[in-house]
Amino acid sequence: MCGIAGILRFNYHDEHLETQIKRMQIALQHRGPDDTGIYISSDQQAALAHTRLSILDLSSAGHQPMSTSDGRYSITFNGEIYNFQQLRQNLISQGETFYSQTDTEVILKLYQRMGSDCVHHLRGMFAFAIWDDLEKTCFLARDPLGIKPLYYWQSGRTLVFASELRAILASGLPKVDLNIDGLYGYLVTGSVPEPYTLIADIHCLAAGNWLYWQGGNASKKQYWQINFTPSDISPVEAQEIVQNALLDSIKNHFISDVPVGIFLSGGIDSTTVLALATKTQTEQLHTYSIAFAESEWNEGEISQKIADHFGAKHTEYKATLSFAKNLLPTFLGAIDQPSIDGFNTFCVSKIAHDSGMKVVLSGLGGDETFGGYQSFQKVPQMLKWSKQIQKFPSFSKSLGMGLAQWGNVPKMKRLGDFLYQPPSINSAYRSFRGIFSHTEACAIIQQWLGVSSNSNLPNFKNANFLTPEDEVSFLELSCYMRNQLLRDSDVMSMNWGLELRVPLVDKVLLETVASIPSQIRLAQGKKLLIQSVHELPEWVINRPKQGFFFPFEEWMSGEFGYCFPNMKIPHNIPVKPWYRRWSLGILKYWWEQVSA
Repeated sequence: MCGIAGILRFNYHDEHLETQIKRMQIALQHRGPDDTGIYISSDQQAALAHTRLSILDLSSAGHQPMSTSDGRYSITFNGEIYNFQQLRQNLISQGETFYSQTDTEVILKLYQRMGSDCVHHLRGMFAFAIWDDLEKTCFLARDPLGIKPLYYWQSGRTLVFASELRAILASGLPKVDLNIDGLYGYLVTGSVPEPYTLIADIHCLAAGNWLYWQGGNASKKQYWQINFTPSDISPVEAQEIVQNALLDSIKNHFISDVPVGIFLSGGIDSTTVLALATKTQTEQLHTYSIAFAESEWNEGEISQKIADHFGAKHTEYKATLSFAKNLLPTFLGAIDQPSIDGFNTFCVSKIAHDSGMKVVLSGLGGDETFGGYQSFQKVPQMLKWSKQIQKFPSFSKSLGMGLAQWGNVPKMKRLGDFLYQPPSINSAYRSFRGIFSHTEACAIIQQWLGVSSNSNLPNFKNANFLTPEDEVSFLELSCYMRNQLLRDSDVMSMNWGLELRVPLVDKVLLETVASIPSQIRLAQGKKLLIQSVHELPEWVINRPKQGFFFPFEEWMSGEFGYCFPNMKIPHNIPVKPWYRRWSLGILKYWWEQVSA
């Protein structure tokens, strides 16, 4: 796991190129504290930068940017390719010679042989760029599920890209203007939906896409998409499929030349990772969690009990209000783009980092794939209810408009938005997962920027689903998980030079279980996952579901409140529950720092 950046120019010489790429590299130093490197082509049409967190082949042979022996191709790569050893052996059998034990060199040799088709052979999380110094082209790619971020800015025949938004801004090339579409998406969902960012003209390369730069022009292509096409699979067969797929994924996610730890809450997903890891690993496992003084939020006791049950060495830190207050300024400085989440991952990543870890596994992804959220029941119910009301169109629109304008709680306002639109799973999901309603978001933008907004959220194409539950799963994977959970996990773990891996967010795993009919795969309460992992203790299975949350409501009503003064929003927009105030406060702080 590392930081990557680059500047591409067509037939243009700039004496500041080296200075600009160095500034970008410095902005990414936290992502790769072990090594740094810069490549600049002889004609100065390309500059690549890298900051390295050494995980595979800790020697200098893993230095990046890495070039082929003839100097034609050069790569800067962030991520891990879990099947690189198999790919390496295949390439050796075809006559290739390797000079390192890295996955980076495998990608480079694959691209040299097969061009853009190389992405179809990679299992893992990745964002990379490969410069062809002969053809003067550059190939950029992002992993299928969007675990690793990749941002870019294009102006004329110049393209700038990086692992984080801040690095593109550090080049000094883009203007720092707010992107209204990105801002609207943030206010409505609590995170910025790809392909938007909060800065005008800077884009996020969508998951499962590649970008090809040639002659100053960029073209993009989607090479992978989630596909739920059910097969005739019985419940017993489904359990065997899931168990084998999980074991395979977790075994692959332990590939590393440094120790690998596990984030452990009291939930089913992280316990699943630990339980199956004990079957694939021979050395004692290390687990990490955060506990709280507030009993309502404290999972410390259950986490310790789970660790003891599986023989893991457990490290726990009790997070107090004082601990959170002391870390808050560092957290605010770590934000690349605002989100209503991230502080929890930031804190537990610090604990693992302080304990000497460089790689950890997380249970993120189990809810989205195996139906662990209330959305899998509530969203289809909302759709059914809306279709009944839509039989009386004038009443439905009047009710929707009334709730959107005069609803006295946030949920009622978002429900009004939903009822005012044609009924769909997409609109029901957005209402269920929303933060501010459409009307509220437009009013906030008007007050902040003095302009009217006609923005809407990005629509998904080529998505055909046989059941509403499959569509909810698709939306949870493509929206909430990708835009918020994965992005926050990347930025907040990398702030501490920590690589966070997500074995439940794996292309091979998802492709394997996607053929299981939704009535089995998404049975309420993650029934299939639980039945597939026989090692899960009953006392974990029978616990009420509890997310990885901090006691923000209590903290923000007290001493945390000083961080979020002067919200500057219309007086008729409520800032409760807490995440509304938090989202606006984080946004205000971030914008003040970025635009300074």
